[in-house]
Amino acid sequence: MMDFLLDLDQSLFIFLNSLGSISYDKVWLYISEKDTWIWLYLFSLILLLTGKRENFIQIGFSYYDIKPTYRNTFSFLLVLILLITFTDQSSNLFKDYFQRLRPCHDPNLIDLFRVVKESCGGLYSFFSAHAANSFAFATFIFFMTQKSYRKLSFVLFIWALIVSYSRIYIGVHFPLDIIFGAVYGIASGYMFYSLLKYFTKT
Repeated sequence: MMDFLLDLDQSLFIFLNSLGSISYDKVWLYISEKDTWIWLYLFSLILLLTGKRENFIQIGFSYYDIKPTYRNTFSFLLVLILLITFTDQSSNLFKDYFQRLRPCHDPNLIDLFRVVKESCGGLYSFFSAHAANSFAFATFIFFMTQKSYRKLSFVLFIWALIVSYSRIYIGVHFPLDIIFGAVYGIASGYMFYSLLKYFTKT
């Protein structure tokens, strides 16, 4: 069963990767770089931290106090930083444990798909930290905001999908790496939101 699943994963990877074109390679390489999306993180945080208090889910911190406090704003930012650090670093533990070669490091696959990125990155692929980080951020913001900011959450989830696909496009991750990374990120985002809610409840 596992062999069948892995074979299917490889076939799907080759198909999705083959949809690319040299004309768009630079675009997808740019999308795949972490630094490309710093502005979106910053814009989202600025929008949230300067927005109206009623736009946020009530969890007992600054956005519901009569006078917002630096301490509570710091708590929000600290938990968000811890979330991204957690998903990013824990992915390395999974990679070292499962030791599944990246497509671009697999000698049995290297001639079957387009390698877009010259520097392939680490040796192992399962699971994608890019997918985990982006979906964790989007999920955390989704649960933190009320309906008036749900458009922002929608944009963040679309962004997470695009970033995740870029990893397949450039040849460094299999679809299962992306799917598991996304699920892991969503679960982590909700877990850290729940922790923040618990420790800041009134």
